[in-house]
Amino acid sequence: MKSTNNIFIITLLAFMTGCGGGKQSADGLIFIDVSKNYPEKELTVQDFFEVEYVVLETTDDFLTQGLVNAIGKEFILVKNRINDGDIFVFDRNGKGIRKINRRGQGGEEYNYSTEIILDENNNEMFVLDNPSRKILVYDLFGNFKRSFKNADSCFYSYTSNYDRDHLICYKYYSPGEMNKPPCHLIISKQDGSIALEIKIPYREFKTHVWIGRGIANGEDLIAMTSFHQIIPYQGNWALVEASSDTIYTYSPDGALNPFIVRTPSIYSMDPEVFLFPCILTDRYYFMRTNKKIFDVEKMRGFPGADLVYDKQESAIFDYSMYNGDFSDKKYVSMGSRPVNHEIAICQSLEAYQLVEAYEKGALKGRLKEIAAELDAEDNPVIMLVK
Repeated sequence: MKSTNNIFIITLLAFMTGCGGGKQSADGLIFIDVSKNYPEKELTVQDFFEVEYVVLETTDDFLTQGLVNAIGKEFILVKNRINDGDIFVFDRNGKGIRKINRRGQGGEEYNYSTEIILDENNNEMFVLDNPSRKILVYDLFGNFKRSFKNADSCFYSYTSNYDRDHLICYKYYSPGEMNKPPCHLIISKQDGSIALEIKIPYREFKTHVWIGRGIANGEDLIAMTSFHQIIPYQGNWALVEASSDTIYTYSPDGALNPFIVRTPSIYSMDPEVFLFPCILTDRYYFMRTNKKIFDVEKMRGFPGADLVYDKQESAIFDYSMYNGDFSDKKYVSMGSRPVNHEIAICQSLEAYQLVEAYEKGALKGRLKEIAAELDAEDNPVIMLVK
């Protein structure tokens, strides 16, 4: 990998600001106008992606809520939504291999598994414990190998395998430390040392964290939107910084290039409207907008739109995505966290819901065959969108 810490940025010139929603410049930059309303379309996920279903084996020892944290060529790592510390190792076909739990207060234990990264090349998994600001490394049998601290008082998120020796992640700080700039990092898998800081240029800091007053007690209320800072893209990475109008791609040779530009500028909007990509293919760019407003009475906020840009047609649409294996409309969220360069997203389908849909005659194809063999108390079925 490139060892230098100096990254040169291509400056975006003033001529770009005149481009409208869903346009592409001569040099390939995509411009998305987040202030516009776009034509609405209903899409079927099978028309754009290959869909695979993995039935997670259900036994007395393998009962899980089905929150998938990592998928490799051989293994799937699953945990529960509650902080019980269980990590389930399934093979790629859904057969239960083993259950690991190293939760505790000791030096070789995690208090909370914020993220789990699977490294099949080294037969390791990395457990991010953000409350403790450290990463613990285990083999796939759950044996402790090593641990290392985060760079400082920061947190890591959207962590992924970068290469055999490094992870890529986004470094950010708590709302009380907003004076410390976030950035993307490439860190060593051995000791957590920073191999490279990737700093996205921006004029002034903008946070996607909303801070206001609650109604009941008048105390400060903090809310934030989900925001993907790192997205796999054709062997490269799309890097997002909320304070920047531009989304960049970063390639293994160290090149950082402008990719998608949002208009109007985030510095001219109040409240701000953020744009972040979800799934990026060779032709279609699935994205989402989030408006930085929050309704304290309803405890809801950050309304937005799901957008897809068709590169071939230079057209953009406000879309709703559905699973074609349901005869009724079963919504598929394309805003889930991207998995890796092969699998765009995964979604857990609850067994009892599939059983109900089967009994109503609302399923088709492979999913119908799976549901016919399910019990309502079984583990979820994992849908992989590839």
